[in-house]
Amino acid sequence: MQLITNPSPQEWETILKRPTQELKDIEATVEQIFAEVIQQGDEAVSKYTRLFDGVEVDHLLVSNEEVQEAEQLITSDLKEAIQLAKHNIETFHAAQKTSRVVVETQPGVKCWQEKRPIQKVGLYIPGGSAPLFSTVLMLALPAKIAGCKEIVLCTPPDKEGKIHPAILYTAQLCGITKICKAGGIQAIGAMTFGTASIPKVFKIFGPGNQYVTVAKQLATQYNVSIDMPAGPSELLVMADESAKPAFVASDLLSQAEHGADSQVILVSTSANLVGEVQTEIIRQLNELPRKEIATKAIKNSKIILLENKEDALNLINEYAPEHFIVCTNDNDFFIENIENAGSVFIGNYTPESAGDYASGTNHTLPTNGYAKQYSGVNLDAFTKSITFQEISPEGVHYIGKAVELMAEAEGLDAHKNAMSLRIESLK
Repeated sequence: MQLITNPSPQEWETILKRPTQELKDIEATVEQIFAEVIQQGDEAVSKYTRLFDGVEVDHLLVSNEEVQEAEQLITSDLKEAIQLAKHNIETFHAAQKTSRVVVETQPGVKCWQEKRPIQKVGLYIPGGSAPLFSTVLMLALPAKIAGCKEIVLCTPPDKEGKIHPAILYTAQLCGITKICKAGGIQAIGAMTFGTASIPKVFKIFGPGNQYVTVAKQLATQYNVSIDMPAGPSELLVMADESAKPAFVASDLLSQAEHGADSQVILVSTSANLVGEVQTEIIRQLNELPRKEIATKAIKNSKIILLENKEDALNLINEYAPEHFIVCTNDNDFFIENIENAGSVFIGNYTPESAGDYASGTNHTLPTNGYAKQYSGVNLDAFTKSITFQEISPEGVHYIGKAVELMAEAEGLDAHKNAMSLRIESLK
């Protein structure tokens, strides 16, 4: 990891740049595949599954037999772990339910807000070298709790045309019945436009590589909403001499192994800790099965040594990390003042991987600096807020004149007349 000591704030933007491709480099590919999905539907999805995943898929939808077979391939220990995580995630997200908000703004003028579920949602579950069955829990459970009527899950098949059994088991455990063997741009296109096998949805959720991220962003041009731009994973650790170097190194490597385009950053005010962490990274890296991937990610990553916690906080807020671990002598300073982060992990014994799997919080989080304006997935992400109002004759008395005057001032006579007629009827 590149070591940078006391960079000036003017250098931060360059130092903190993510190792991602420009939108324009990917956009043309996405638009081409989208066009083919519109015209050819399932045929286009199968074509690009052959091209990108290297497998011929006869049926895009997973059968009941495949789901039943997958359950037999999961060990009882893993099933128990998934069930524990399911309980914690359900508990945390169910607690996010809010009741109807009712206010009488004037006598006889009653306004209220209620949440309604998004009817049709699509869940994108990354597959490939690391099939993220944990993401099924993170997306399917809040969708179910919110009351979404139709939930479609897309995930890429392996070289044998199968879905990883843990993904199928977890989907079945969460009550998801429509599971599609499609990944990448073609899956996002199918959920955006609809095909014979894959329904069109109103909102698409889920992380993915840069191609999936751009596809989701372009899908918003076709009357489809998305959770957030969620691309390659990233982690920033703020640590001082109170942190355990082995723990810090393990956290950095846990995100580095996600993919070659992942990025991890260590910010510290302690030169001694930095040296110890560097030694630990080398030691632990050599023991990782995914060493090659993690090594590439580490090359995109940085250690930034700063003089004080105030500078560190400002830099962290500028970076807006997806995952933020704070392990210092003054954690409260960072907890109280952090403004831009997807999810925060506090202290020596709170690894980021706990949030990835089983603590209960959601791991689908904004990356690439979007934590400055986006939240991570939560229960509200699967709902819409609808406002209602009911006005009685008494309410017309209190606000009718104001409506007339404001409409007249804007030159909207029909607006004024709609209220004027009601005022006259009450005389």
